[in-house]
Amino acid sequence: MKLRVLTCLIVALAATAIATGPAYAVQAPSAASTATPTAAASAAQQTTSAAPYIEPQLSARVAAAGKIRVNVVSRTRADMPDAAASGQVVQQLSRFPLSTLHVDQAGLDRLAKLPSVLSVTEDRPMRPSLAESIPLIGADKTRAAGKTGAGSVVAVLDTGVAVNHPFLKDRVLEEACFSPIDADYSATSLCPDGTAEQEGPGSADADQGPCADVALDCDHGTHVAGIAVGDGTGVAGAPPAGVAPGAELVAIQVFSKFSSEDVCGPGAAPCVLSFTSAQLAGLEKVLELKNAGVPLVAANLSLGSGQYTAACDDVLYKTVIDSLRTAGVATVVAAGNDGFGAAVAAPACVSSAIAVGATTDQDGVAAFSNRGALLDLFAPGVSIVSSVPGGKWASLSGTSMAAPHVTGALAVLRQALPNATLDQLETALKSTGKSIAYNGVTTPRIQVDAAVLGKAPDPGAWPIPYFQNMKDTAIPDHGTVTSSIPVTGLMGTAPATTEVYVDIHHTWRGELKIDLIAPDGKVYPLQANDPNDSGDIIHETYTVNASASPASGTWKLRVQDVEYLDTGFIDGWWIRLPCFGNWDDTAIPDPGVAESSIVLAWINGNAPTRTRVHVEIDHTWRGDLKIDLVAPDGKVYPLRAADPKDGTDNIDENYWVNANVSPASGTWKLRVEDLVKGDKGFINGWTLTL
Repeated sequence: MKLRVLTCLIVALAATAIATGPAYAVQAPSAASTATPTAAASAAQQTTSAAPYIEPQLSARVAAAGKIRVNVVSRTRADMPDAAASGQVVQQLSRFPLSTLHVDQAGLDRLAKLPSVLSVTEDRPMRPSLAESIPLIGADKTRAAGKTGAGSVVAVLDTGVAVNHPFLKDRVLEEACFSPIDADYSATSLCPDGTAEQEGPGSADADQGPCADVALDCDHGTHVAGIAVGDGTGVAGAPPAGVAPGAELVAIQVFSKFSSEDVCGPGAAPCVLSFTSAQLAGLEKVLELKNAGVPLVAANLSLGSGQYTAACDDVLYKTVIDSLRTAGVATVVAAGNDGFGAAVAAPACVSSAIAVGATTDQDGVAAFSNRGALLDLFAPGVSIVSSVPGGKWASLSGTSMAAPHVTGALAVLRQALPNATLDQLETALKSTGKSIAYNGVTTPRIQVDAAVLGKAPDPGAWPIPYFQNMKDTAIPDHGTVTSSIPVTGLMGTAPATTEVYVDIHHTWRGELKIDLIAPDGKVYPLQANDPNDSGDIIHETYTVNASASPASGTWKLRVQDVEYLDTGFIDGWWIRLPCFGNWDDTAIPDPGVAESSIVLAWINGNAPTRTRVHVEIDHTWRGDLKIDLVAPDGKVYPLRAADPKDGTDNIDENYWVNANVSPASGTWKLRVEDLVKGDKGFINGWTLTL
């Protein structure tokens, strides 16, 4: 069977509510719709004889495919057998009146005439929403204060979780798998035992069963879980922790394996996608566990599709998300990675969900992130290092990475405010977050320490110098293009840890060769072409040692298409150069000690092995001076010893130190001691390059 137009990057989700009350005869919005029900449609909802809502184009899809999967919402659970007679039942929810059927045209026609049916929509498969962050949102401070999310549980509905990964080991409380098998869609199960549904230990383990095949790329769920609740204590090479390292985890696999290019896209098979029906079954499982006494506070859905500029409260998810919220469980949803300036995907568009967009470490809106009035919160989502199956680590970007920051934050808040309502927890995150303004909209980026401890980051802290060019630049077919960024105000050479983020949309991305060109013309290769890479989007962050080139000047991203036929464009790129300075004059006592400080924030981990310090001092008989660098942990790195024979005036020098045992963020001090009375001067300024 050939299934057409099933790419989840363009489809709209079903737009009808699960309900047990009056019929919905409302025209559902399309993926790009901003519509609300008309008065006539609203009146139609009040009559029990209204015809079911049938998603537009279903007949055309059935004609093309012969049979399709549909989600049928009945008026009550007692009405479900009536609908089930119209096709082959492949799934039924246990709490809500939803049946998933295989139907042909005759079955679809029958459903359209049943007064006991509210809606019929296609059960479409969708992709996970892909792409150091913990200090940025203050979660390191809440962890140090003992607020780790202990006593709370979060659920991750995704591609499963590597339950024995050292970052997550002994933290997985419950597991379940809802992975539909459907030969007509080339869908097979990712449950370790090969069945369409599996529960109990091991049922969502991404290191077991079909997901153990690395070619399937089941990394997503493990990465998301690590951001939310990972604990790196005693784990070599691990990040220190996720947001809530004391919380426990419910892992629910909601994806299936698809082997057809008609579903996955040309050259993309096999792939992992998630049916809407599987997600709803997973959410229902979360509600079941909550009602059974599991202290769940949030369910994370890092997936979605469509384009919504208004709340989509008539989609299938609404009643389940409402029921979870009433029970005290937030549904945290990634906003999507389409770069929409005023829209989000479904189910992030559901008003009772918490929609999360992605920001950079410099609090810019990530180029790929959906945003707009429907967005509830921002969180970091660019180059986030977390766990992946096989006991490994990876850096990924996307609103998928932003959402679990919020999920973990809710667990930390629940520990700190055990009697607060879910609305109060959400308000705490929104009211204490850092305001990010864009396109006439302001959305808060979560600041967990402010929400939990009432502490905001040091307002005097330097952000990492960051420069961007978000102008679309077409890439010629079998040609070369450059996009430029002027960098000003930075002294000396670029860092050994220069970061470049690239957002490119191009069919068959393996045709592209990407280089960074420094102001002095030196070329730093970022990505070689790969004829086997058929992906369509590049969202990557590259780290290069550009210390041989000046920091200030015009930097260029050069993209070369080495083949014919495929086209695309540079959607945007940015360069981050961790160069910092203090150019306030500081008098040096004669004799005595002077200190000049640089306060850094937003930088994870330790300083690099080649940390550069540039010092400018005006002082007669400079040999009187002893100069040291003092790290945030108090460790002293000698830069220059006193030399009584050096009668030269002034210092304008670079020093290189291995500071990798000291934290990068915090207060760095340049300490200058005048050992001999008689000569005077001042620190003119200094820079620190990490």
